[in-house]
Amino acid sequence: MPETPLERLANRAAFAVRQTGRVAWYAGHGAVMRRMVRRLEAESDAPKRDPVRPSKPVPGMRRLLADVAALLARDLANAEAGIYPLPEDEDGGLAGMLARSREFFRDVPEVVRRRGHKLSDEVAAENGGKRPDYYLQNFHFQSGGWLTEESARLYDMQVEVLFSGAANAMRRQALVPMAEALKGRDQRGVAYADIACGTGAFLRQVRQAFPRLPSFALDLSEAYVGETMRRLGRRPKIQPVVAKAEALPLPDASLDLATAIFLFHELPPEVRRAVAREIGRVMKPGGIFVFVESLQLSDASDYDGLLELFPALFHEPYFASYLEEDLEALFGDAGLILEGTTNAFFSKVMAFRRR
Repeated sequence: MPETPLERLANRAAFAVRQTGRVAWYAGHGAVMRRMVRRLEAESDAPKRDPVRPSKPVPGMRRLLADVAALLARDLANAEAGIYPLPEDEDGGLAGMLARSREFFRDVPEVVRRRGHKLSDEVAAENGGKRPDYYLQNFHFQSGGWLTEESARLYDMQVEVLFSGAANAMRRQALVPMAEALKGRDQRGVAYADIACGTGAFLRQVRQAFPRLPSFALDLSEAYVGETMRRLGRRPKIQPVVAKAEALPLPDASLDLATAIFLFHELPPEVRRAVAREIGRVMKPGGIFVFVESLQLSDASDYDGLLELFPALFHEPYFASYLEEDLEALFGDAGLILEGTTNAFFSKVMAFRRR
């Protein structure tokens, strides 16, 4: 039954309250964190860094928050159009949020220490030989890299703080081309994989939007796959897989639908090509691959200075090369043809069809 005007108004008000609260919560954490970082750096015995000065202008906080608001307006419109449900409990409850907040701030001094002393390979000493060298790094200077249960518990909090509470809304934009691909189909007969699923944040959104869709939850980190299954439960429709994206343990032409959310900027250029080829290999002819990633240079010109700053402030060794990667050519060489692209705040969504 269609909702009444009064119900729609109530839903809009509830959405506005929840999302405004999330933005305030995570943006507030970001402001406190930046003050902590300045104090810790002033007190540190690490060599003082020269200020990083981008060659292009950087958008101010007012502009960034306006773009977050535009993203959330699109998010609401998508939900009202029936593409996916209105997001409700995205963060667990107050007790869980406070616990993650304490853990987040406890980790900030460790991040500052690593950045000050340029320590990005602490996880390699403990995990050498078990995974590819490019993977054995403290990405973002975070504790544990991608390899520990503690990192998996904290990761989504760190990402939401980085994007002022907009990370989930950016991920949800991938549901739009997915809904188009699934229109008129029995979800139960569709083979789908989320490649580099991380903590399962996007798979949780997929589960809410398409509850009958069987899913492979694929990631190279046992800890992150474990966190995914902890959050989603060991349901028959979700199959955990620990594997490299450049060597997918899936047969040729076996997937109707696949996604990769914020994966490719973490890969060296040669690995990007290998992963694109693997995705092309496992997609059925006519299958849809949906890609969500950071903006690249010139996607939104007034963001270019911020994109320059990002790898300088965080340990992102492959980000600069990603910014200039020709993604249409990269996936085209793997047999995937671009069908559409749209920007979503700091990210962009691209949909490709397998020839």
